Amino acid sequence: MSSTSKKALIQRFDRENIYGYLNLASYLQPTGVELLNQSGNLLLVPYTEIKMVCFVREFEAPDPAEKRLFATRPKSPGLWVRLRFKDNDQMDGLLANDLLRQDAFGFAFTPPDPGSNSQRVFVPKQALSGVQVLSVVGSQPRYGRKPKGTPKDQMGLFETS
Repeated sequence: MSSTSKKALIQRFDRENIYGYLNLASYLQPTGVELLNQSGNLLLVPYTEIKMVCFVREFEAPDPAEKRLFATRPKSPGLWVRLRFKDNDQMDGLLANDLLRQDAFGFAFTPPDPGSNSQRVFVPKQALSGVQVLSVVGSQPRYGRKPKGTPKDQMGLFETS
């Protein structure tokens, strides 16, 4: 059984970052993100103030050298997207290729750098000026191609005539 509380960092546009714990079952509320800060206070941070919510390994400031764009095509299956924030910042991510798993309040995705402190990221829709799908990675066509028949005049490889 896994824990329902995860360490998180909320990056805001105009203010300092907030560190705390999120309840995965209920952190997305209609008006904002519910976070239990390190002092034990329950905060409701409005979506309009949030740039991104990072699910982190440790409570530490974001590394400015962290990769924010994929250098090459990702290997894991999903939708490779480029998010453009209101402050003209950009970040790539890998969304689940399942529209039923998408949230009404924003986008949850895997960031480009697997070795970074951020394991998963949530971005509210209000923080974005654009989302571009760059590629569909690892998708299998629902209906496969029909195999081409062999020409009638072609002899089989191990057949004798």
